[in-house]
Amino acid sequence: MISTELLFLININKLQSVISRKFDSLSVHGLGFNDFVILYILSSSSESKMRRIDLAEKIGLTASGITRLLNPLEKIGLVSREVNERDARVSYVVITPTGKKIFEEAKTTAENITKEVLSSKKSKSLKVVTELLFELGGNIQ
Repeated sequence: MISTELLFLININKLQSVISRKFDSLSVHGLGFNDFVILYILSSSSESKMRRIDLAEKIGLTASGITRLLNPLEKIGLVSREVNERDARVSYVVITPTGKKIFEEAKTTAENITKEVLSSKKSKSLKVVTELLFELGGNIQ
């Protein structure tokens, strides 16, 4: 027998896999779930840009992990790099106008997937679980 806490984490891991598979199988405008999250965070940030390291932390990745995810998004023009004029060591990730357009289009599909995964019967518990996840280190609102 394992603890309730460990079982909770195992189920979160499984849910993450289910969500990723649903997004990938429906090809949300060519975006994977992590791509969608990146565009969401950038579009919600001030000036639609963030330092790479801040974006990595917001998503829960390493600097190299975020770079691996950003490279394909840069190649297809959804995000771009911006150098800090005062400090060349600092670079920003900026969502492009094309990235904003794709994100807005994908948002509707993503909302439909979300409703499928988290049916209205479960919505009563969502607020409590969301608050718990935020307390445990989830920092996206």
